[in-house]
Amino acid sequence: MRGHALLAACLLLVTSVAACGPEAGPADSLVARAVGANKLTIGIRFDQPGLSKRTVDGRYVGFDVDVAKYVASELGVDTDRITWHDSRPSTRETDITSGITDLMVATYSITEKRKQVVAFAGPYFETGQDLLVRLRSTDITGPENLNGRKLCAVGGTTSAEQVRDKFAQAVQLVEYPRYQDCVTALLAGQVDAVTTDDVILAGYVAQNPELLRVVGKPFSAEKYGVGLRKGDNEGRAAVARAIQKMISSGEWLASLNRNIGPSGYRIPPPPQVTEQ
Repeated sequence: MRGHALLAACLLLVTSVAACGPEAGPADSLVARAVGANKLTIGIRFDQPGLSKRTVDGRYVGFDVDVAKYVASELGVDTDRITWHDSRPSTRETDITSGITDLMVATYSITEKRKQVVAFAGPYFETGQDLLVRLRSTDITGPENLNGRKLCAVGGTTSAEQVRDKFAQAVQLVEYPRYQDCVTALLAGQVDAVTTDDVILAGYVAQNPELLRVVGKPFSAEKYGVGLRKGDNEGRAAVARAIQKMISSGEWLASLNRNIGPSGYRIPPPPQVTEQ
């Protein structure tokens, strides 16, 4: 009887642990998954030149892609064992919490609201919100000039709302699924400006330097982090170490010079990495 009671207690303990939900224990940590399966699914954007873009021949290139590859390598996962997932701003949290992705490296700003749902390691880059306008729109010198004009941003972000709430209450907000859609609308004269982080906008200027410019007056402070499952302290610490190693090795700056430098964007100093 005693043996049966002990077995029942053990089964109850196992059932209780399994019912605890998505909190990542050691067996479910990013580190354990990377080692056990020798593969990772990483969320990036497919449409951000200089940061993360899927080329016509199927390659993935950009600074965020390099960060993702470096972190994966430090976790023991080779590049050919990475599955790349196109994560849009509106799905980044659910992509992480549902297990669709193991990591999120998608110009993902660290915020207190997001930290209630997911964990962050980093930051790995610091930037600020700015405006992309047509080269000849010299009368737009900042967000306060946008009253009565059309401002484009990507659905699921708060960039456009911040302009409206803080600088130009009469601005007309337009949303598209992707930044490239906003840029196309800007080039066609359908909107007057596009807003998001200046490093993202710089990539589009590099593609159309004779038509577009970044205003160059950032009006927010953003810190990009690597997102992963909330509660995975082991994984978060491992990713933070990988980011710090990328910075100290010189590969962080080399990647930025290679991917962002040609746009003329002024590369900031490396951030102070924490686990968040």
